[in-house]
Amino acid sequence: MRGEPLPTVPFGRRGPPVTRVGLGGEGVLRTRGRGDEAREVIQTALDLGIGYFDSARVYEDSERYYGSVWPRQPDARARIFQASKSASRDRKTALWDLSRTLARMGIETLDLWQIHDVRTQADLDLIAAPGGALEAFLEARDTGKARHIGVTGHHDPAVLSQAVSCWPVDAVMMPVNPAEVVLGGFLDDTLPRARDKGIAVIGMKVLGASHYVRPEAGLTAERLVRFALSQEVTVAIVGCASPGEVQELARAGTCQERMSPEEQAEITEIFRPNARRLAFYRKR
Repeated sequence: MRGEPLPTVPFGRRGPPVTRVGLGGEGVLRTRGRGDEAREVIQTALDLGIGYFDSARVYEDSERYYGSVWPRQPDARARIFQASKSASRDRKTALWDLSRTLARMGIETLDLWQIHDVRTQADLDLIAAPGGALEAFLEARDTGKARHIGVTGHHDPAVLSQAVSCWPVDAVMMPVNPAEVVLGGFLDDTLPRARDKGIAVIGMKVLGASHYVRPEAGLTAERLVRFALSQEVTVAIVGCASPGEVQELARAGTCQERMSPEEQAEITEIFRPNARRLAFYRKR
């Protein structure tokens, strides 16, 4: 099934090479009791050369699905980049989350462990306070339980920008799609801060949970992924519901040429009239 090799880039300044597209933790992975379907999606991603795999403690059985694959395929585990997340805000609970994540996945180390869904100033204060979750993440990196640490957010770009600037993280995950070009914040503030700091940038909300895919308007999944990859991101992740969707993602990931400014502007104009509604994940 393997097609054209997928391009790779370094994960930040000191990280390993990762494929430009990754399997997101949504889609069939964010379900319960659908192990056969989830394993088929994971296996298809492996067979097509996708090397970045996303998950989170709160994504239903996602971590368990990976745990039904990696212990049986240690060689595959060794060559991929596995990420997960904790939304806990204190050190003790975050460390418990990490122990559960590793046990559920059947692995000893995460390649990336992320502070999940930072939304408010109160979140920032809790996480960075004495006894806060940031202590757990730094400890995990120091002890080798997580090779890299990161932060994710899609609610308020000002909050995420502050986390990027103030915390010693190796990566940030943020929304990357045409609505964000219109609205500003994530792509013209958070992303440049991350690039200046030399940390990896993971693009999410690329398809808007498939709400953005409108072939009749020229908005195919492949074109939207290419749009995301034409921004200054390290990797774009997409949750997939079927092997066919994984194949679309891999096809988009083979393209090494940036989308022209003219084509990007054309897509952005489609989003402009309804950008705020389309960015449904932002604060209201």
